[in-house]
Amino acid sequence: MEYSSLLFIYGFFPVSLILYYLTPHKLKDISLFLLSMVFVGLFSLKYLLFILLYIICNYIFARITYKFKWKSSKYERFKNIPFVLGIIFNTAVLFSFRMDFFAFLNKPFNFPENFFPVGISLFVLSATGYLIDVYKGRIKAEINFIRFGLFIMMFPKLLMGPVISYDNFIRIVKKRKITMNELGAGLNIFVKGLAKKIIIADTLFSLYSAIKSCDIKDISTFTAWLGIVSYILCLYFTLSGISDMGTGIARCFGFQFQQGFNYPLFSSRIHFFAARWHIHIVHWFRKYIVRPFISRLTRHYINILIYIFVWIFVGFWYKFSLNGIIWGILMGVAIAVEDKIKKVKMLKSTGIIYTFLVTTVLAVFLSENSVSDSLHYLFAMIGGNRILADSLTAYLLKSYIIILLTAMYASTDLFKSTIERLYRTRFRWVVFIISPLVMMMVLAICTALISYTGSSEMILMQL
Repeated sequence: MEYSSLLFIYGFFPVSLILYYLTPHKLKDISLFLLSMVFVGLFSLKYLLFILLYIICNYIFARITYKFKWKSSKYERFKNIPFVLGIIFNTAVLFSFRMDFFAFLNKPFNFPENFFPVGISLFVLSATGYLIDVYKGRIKAEINFIRFGLFIMMFPKLLMGPVISYDNFIRIVKKRKITMNELGAGLNIFVKGLAKKIIIADTLFSLYSAIKSCDIKDISTFTAWLGIVSYILCLYFTLSGISDMGTGIARCFGFQFQQGFNYPLFSSRIHFFAARWHIHIVHWFRKYIVRPFISRLTRHYINILIYIFVWIFVGFWYKFSLNGIIWGILMGVAIAVEDKIKKVKMLKSTGIIYTFLVTTVLAVFLSENSVSDSLHYLFAMIGGNRILADSLTAYLLKSYIIILLTAMYASTDLFKSTIERLYRTRFRWVVFIISPLVMMMVLAICTALISYTGSSEMILMQL
């Protein structure tokens, strides 16, 4: 059950809110944990069994790690063993489903052939970061199983994060605000995310699919550029849309999670793009993987290596293949090179153009399944097929030009800035009146589109 399904929007979501608000304050964590179990169970009962066993295993690994490392000296010889076993376990689980590398792990559960635990890459990172923090002594191992279970399985953060540290999660839980204002703000964020996913991303995916279905040797230069631009916009609106929906749902339940994307596409520098794209994931790899291994190097090389290795891990996490690694390497190199020449003066508009071009071209390695296919597509983009434009280009532009321009505008903060300025003028009362009506209209449009297509499924990558 996706956030963008009618069953969730008009069934599970409102019912869960009512039950949660009626639950006494002391029992709200238990209530949300049970609701999260129902949410997972609606995907499949085997998925529910899998994630509960996963939570139990990580809970035990963390408790034993904390005891062996920090609570008793008699386990000195074995203090690293439970931590190492926990890391191996999490890595094996992730690789099992993302690469079929440890496919034998699927057999004990008798999973269906196409079974995939939704959000597995996200909750594995969360569990691994938690285990590392316990081992390093940054936090104590959680005794409350329900609260730890929420950290892994809480349904507003299951599909698209955020991937945050456990101590940060606990601070957010303790500061929850269950008010009508928070409910209204959460619903507003949710509808915006739904519109990103249904109205923009799904439409752009139709454009991308139409170009993808063509023989790469026959497409024109403009069509190739149209395809990759639609892909990067589609990827952004899919990921940020689902992220916004999760953030909005969490806000309705009183949790204020930071949003994962901050208008990265039309940044004036590649460095700014990197800082605004999937913020939690990039931060996780920088904190837990890259910095601990390269912190001993001289200062001159640290920043360069951080850029490159962080994005190698991000690329591999996005796409478990050589293509993902190449995308990560090129992103890291681009950021490092820009960092070296950042003193070069450049107009903001020039920076926006070159940043969008670089990130769009590199996205070819995410969009294709092999290095060979990526190189062929890049060859078409530079005019290798000797066709500048054709009738297909004209047809696609005519059909999708409005949604493309809308997507480009919506991927900037111009509209947000305009609304914020209006709130500071004497016309703010107009915004207060119109905003709920606009949100209701957007929700109605999204509902109609979901009803028409039967679903809003559009999977660019399994996360």
